[in-house]
Formats: sequence, C-alpha cells, structure tokens
Amino acid sequence: MFTVHTLRELSELVGLGVAPYLRYSPGPESDASHPSTDHESGLLMPGVSVNPLAAPEWWSLPLEDWLARRVCQYLRELREGARPWVLDGKQVDFGPDNEPLLVDLQPVAWISPDLLEEARERYHARLDAGAATHEA
Repeated sequence: MFTVHTLRELSELVGLGVAPYLRYSPGPESDASHPSTDHESGLLMPGVSVNPLAAPEWWSLPLEDWLARRVCQYLRELREGARPWVLDGKQVDFGPDNEPLLVDLQPVAWISPDLLEEARERYHARLDAGAATHEA
C-alpha cells in the first residue's frame, strides 16, 4: 500500500471516489480476520467500522478543511496502537454511532504522520475545534 502525505493528495483520492473511508486500526491484514466489536454491548458487528470522508452537500468550505476534521476525529486511537488508513468496501449496515460498517475491504493507502500533523494544524487554525454545538 502506498502512503498519502498531504491533505491535497487525500482530497484528490476522495474526489475520485477511490478512498471514500478512513479507518484507525492495526491495518488491513488485522481487519480482514475479524469484524468490529461494539465495545458497550460486546456484540460483534457485521463489518468493520469506518469514517466516511466525502463532505456533505451543505459543506461549503474547502474539502481539505473537512478532511482535516475527519482525520482528527479519532487521533486518540493512535495512543492505542492504531494507524490511520483509507479504504473502500461494501457497506452492509451501521454501527452504534451511525458509522458505516464495511465488508470486502479494499485498502488504498496509509495516512502519513506528516498528513496527521497537517490535519491537526489546519483543524485548529481554520475551524473552531472542540466547540460545543449547544450549552447544557
């Protein structure tokens, strides 16, 4: 698998429909051997949970801003030994957080540490990272 080094490169892949999903895990070989588990119930899900990368129609900022936000959403997984990578596959259902569940995974590329850093910087510079959508 090749490695994507910039948000611009990732944006091109997403725009072509080649890499519509992001996943943080040990990698494709590990994920091919078992589906994801719902950690709260302990149930095996019918596929691997992923994060969609395509921006919704209402998003009017650059795609790179959306991708930075998506890449940064699961950075905590890095501390648990996961690596980010992009993929495609067949969607079979949704997980407990409404995330797509995929089978027939088609790995596309690893996400480089340089891209992670670029995403962090862009996310904090261009968006109100961590802002609450409402007050309790």
